[in-house]
Amino acid sequence: ATMSANNLRETPLYYEELFNFYIQSLRRKSDFSRSLFPINANFILKFNHTQDPVEEKKLLEQARKSILRCKRKLGLKTLGSGKHVHLPSAWVEVMYLAQCKGEIQEEALSMLYTSLDHASFDYDHLPALFFLAESVLHRFCCDAFVKVFLYSVEIKLAKIGYLIFLRLFIFFLHGHLETFKQHLLRLQPYLYALSFSEESYCKYPSIFSNVQFILKISEIICKTEVSESIFIHEENEEEHKNIDSDTGGYEVSHLLWHCVAAWSCVQNNSPQLNNVLEHLIFHKKQLLKKCWLDSALALFVLGEAAKLNMACLKALMEIVKDFLLSIMSVPSQEKNGKVDDLSWAWIIVYTYTTIVAEICLYAATSDLRKTALIGFCDCKSSRKNVLSMGKSEEQPKLGETNILNLFEYFSSKISDDCDQVVFVGYYGLVYNMVKMLWELRDDEEQNGFRNMIWKTLQITKDYEKDERIQNAINIAQAELNNPTDPFTRYSSKVSSNIEEDVFSKYIGWRIANTLSKLLVPSLDAHVLPSMKPVVKQDRKKYLSKKQESMKKRFLYFRVREHPSLSELPMFPYPDFFTKADKDLAKIVDYHWQTELNLRRKEEAMDEAKKLKDKELEEKNHFEEVMRKREEKLHKQTKPYELPQMTEAIS
Repeated sequence: ATMSANNLRETPLYYEELFNFYIQSLRRKSDFSRSLFPINANFILKFNHTQDPVEEKKLLEQARKSILRCKRKLGLKTLGSGKHVHLPSAWVEVMYLAQCKGEIQEEALSMLYTSLDHASFDYDHLPALFFLAESVLHRFCCDAFVKVFLYSVEIKLAKIGYLIFLRLFIFFLHGHLETFKQHLLRLQPYLYALSFSEESYCKYPSIFSNVQFILKISEIICKTEVSESIFIHEENEEEHKNIDSDTGGYEVSHLLWHCVAAWSCVQNNSPQLNNVLEHLIFHKKQLLKKCWLDSALALFVLGEAAKLNMACLKALMEIVKDFLLSIMSVPSQEKNGKVDDLSWAWIIVYTYTTIVAEICLYAATSDLRKTALIGFCDCKSSRKNVLSMGKSEEQPKLGETNILNLFEYFSSKISDDCDQVVFVGYYGLVYNMVKMLWELRDDEEQNGFRNMIWKTLQITKDYEKDERIQNAINIAQAELNNPTDPFTRYSSKVSSNIEEDVFSKYIGWRIANTLSKLLVPSLDAHVLPSMKPVVKQDRKKYLSKKQESMKKRFLYFRVREHPSLSELPMFPYPDFFTKADKDLAKIVDYHWQTELNLRRKEEAMDEAKKLKDKELEEKNHFEEVMRKREEKLHKQTKPYELPQMTEAIS
């Protein structure tokens, strides 16, 4: 199923063909002339295969200049905004630079990952996103699969592909992929090959979860936008049976909608937040449904709200705790007989471990960060249990779903034949804590926070004998550009001037903001930028026209009569936030009433069915009594009924 590099062209030559196809799908081809891109396939081949030290130095200098130019065009210091920023062309050039071996490749991929994390959503980015998607998939299927070992660049490619397909899914919800069917068809052979990657990545949940996101998003997009799909996976009826014109033919779950509504309430400081969270808790069982992509996005959005609000953090921990208790209860699984249906649950668990780690680092207040680490109960018992790991014989129970409690819970259940959820949860916590420790390395104000994480990791190194958990520490260190790469056959030192982003700091906020404008529109909300091209006028002509219009403009004044006191309003006019809260309350009440009506109809149907069954049971019982009476007494009269009265009545 995998693609061999021997059956295809070299990767740089393939990129030239892909670039030509990409140019044809652009409206403004003048911005993407080949002369504007000094990096091409010939340059990459010379850079990777040259043996001349003088030419090698010259090519490296040219690549460095391209790196500096791409940094400016990506707007890495301005979150992708500014007059000098042009993301589509910069993405294409950076992907070309990522073909160069060594430090240039590492730095180019780090730049691309950072840009995809913080860039805004714009329809004009779609052709470049498809170029990046096919490039990453090509390298996965033609380069990574032919290697017998895992290498650090492969980890970065998985993270970049994850961000690319998350962005494509948001555009899909807005209905913007209808004109890109040919691009989707080009992706399908690579996606088919990637679907057989479980054996390669199942030991590394940090990579395998990214691959599963890519496959799940592409499966949904291809089945909706393209008539035929090459995926052999069983179709999920819950995801495709409902059609919603507002979200590109895909109906989002109630859980995701309420998480987006909660995020909007936090952003607007709405008093409706408690009501929205109450409805959100009511839909927490939807986290157990097989359509896990909606559940993962819901956790992303709610996690962004939890970085700002304690009530949202409490709701997030509550629904995840209920989810873990449900999937870890063996009797309920045996009763339902659907243990295989929970094979996807590890993705939700790993996603939550990443989210709670981000809350520990980037939450707005110290109380939020502290709660995400040690929980709501400010007691030292949980910390003592974690620090005395390996000495306690009692099996801890799942209390709260903060980092330390989850660490204690999963570490006590780890074994060679443990459930996949336990292994992935434990792996995700250790993996993310290593990255947290690296992120807090220069923050002197967080010394106590950092020491707690360091002690926990040190105990893991001392007491944990499972090699899979020890690999989590090694992979995290390799991802952070540790001087020694444990996945190659030699030690490769990476330049220290490369700044690597530990977590995706902005993509969650971008997704929450975009989904709120689509699912919970307010008075000032606008959807993604229009698909119509923006006509750019000449600056000089524009200034001359503006000056002429200013000359012809006059100001007119008109005296208005002052209204009487009876005409003045009794109360001041509502401000914007009051109107927005009212609109949001109407939307929430509407969905809540719809849900209540459905529940009432279901309850009425159940009552009618129970009544009908009871009447049928009574009728059958009476007939049985009469049959036995006739057999014993040879009488057809009812009990306590006189024959004379029966004859008289007849």
